[in-house]
Amino acid sequence: MRDRSLLVASILVAVLAILALLLVRTSSDQSSVDPDLIQKASLSVDRFGIAASDLNIHNQLIRRNQTFADLLAPYNVAYERIVTLASDKKDVFDVRKLKAERPYHIYTDSTGTAQYMVYERDRTSFVVFEFGESPTVWVQEKEVTIRIRKVEGIIENSLWMTLINQNVDPLLASSMSAVFAWQIDFTRIQEGDAFRIVFEEEYVEGERPQTGKILAARFVHLREDFYAFHYSKDEVDEHYDENGKSLRKAFLMAPVDFSRISSSYSTRRFHPVQGRYKAHLGTDYAAPRGTEIKATGDGVISEARYKQYNGNYVKIRHNGLYSTQYLHMSKIKSGIRPGVVIKQGQVIGYVGSTGLATGNHVCYRFWKDGVQVNHRRLKLPSVGPIPARYSSDFDIIRDEFLVGLSPPIGPTLDLSYARLLETPKAITTP
Repeated sequence: MRDRSLLVASILVAVLAILALLLVRTSSDQSSVDPDLIQKASLSVDRFGIAASDLNIHNQLIRRNQTFADLLAPYNVAYERIVTLASDKKDVFDVRKLKAERPYHIYTDSTGTAQYMVYERDRTSFVVFEFGESPTVWVQEKEVTIRIRKVEGIIENSLWMTLINQNVDPLLASSMSAVFAWQIDFTRIQEGDAFRIVFEEEYVEGERPQTGKILAARFVHLREDFYAFHYSKDEVDEHYDENGKSLRKAFLMAPVDFSRISSSYSTRRFHPVQGRYKAHLGTDYAAPRGTEIKATGDGVISEARYKQYNGNYVKIRHNGLYSTQYLHMSKIKSGIRPGVVIKQGQVIGYVGSTGLATGNHVCYRFWKDGVQVNHRRLKLPSVGPIPARYSSDFDIIRDEFLVGLSPPIGPTLDLSYARLLETPKAITTP
């Protein structure tokens, strides 16, 4: 009997030992699982890469004159952390560069305390501020998908509307005018002019695509072909014509964008204010009041003041041969004064009607060798050809694009030109 009791006790001890061993193994197996993996698997990550499933997101726009501290004031961020991000991290992003009307997003916990802030710097990048024990900031670029697209058309009313009718971002018209700014006066586009453009479209997060670089283009204006081929390598980033000459010239064709010529250069014009015939040795570009007026070439400001007939005006000496003048400004831009060095395309003032003027416009005058001339009839030299070391590479790229650019544009192109020759019709907007 006693032996049987000892046997049962031994069996019970063995069973308990086995159970204990199994519990130890089970515990050991559980402890080997990485807790971080479990946590990460349970959290969602938003489009800015933030694990936001347990956070509240506040989507807002920066208002004019708001500071970084103003944005964070309602969200319990310690002042010293704001200072750390604003001063110690300004080499990553300077918070003084926050822009009004740009979106930002505050991520708060259950207590209403900000854990992160995301500032959308532009459509392709954003800045993340983290307000932890060790505040930090980083800049992240969004993924941009670039696709190549070709579009062509014959202008019937405007370049702008022709592009819209083909479901193309009309800002491509602005890009075109920038590329051909030295060859074509876009205030004088004609019915029947034609174009074929190969360009990039940039897609970001499924948004409507935006126009990128113009890779190659052909614009037919008044039966004359104008070509543009983009070439970028090392220090070179230019558009060249079919002969490898830069499209940039010493002077832009016009001092304002997308205006119309209200009065051309003439040796005998009826003056609308003085009521008599007299020479008008300039070109008037009508545009809304406040439109930016740009220097058409590099130079030095020689005059910037008000005169009875000229109104507010600026005169630029470009070199010993050329000078230009811009009259009737509503105001001269701050900082524009005699002796200031100016760059082509730099804003020098704003369209107005000061002086002897009946409406908002800029009278653009051009001197060559001390004599006022019609700038629209001048043949100005190119800035320069493509560097010789890149010429062979450029020729290959140009020839590839020419295959697609050269064929006739549209079946009625010749008929359009025949109609144009009979009844010219100027298009006043691109």
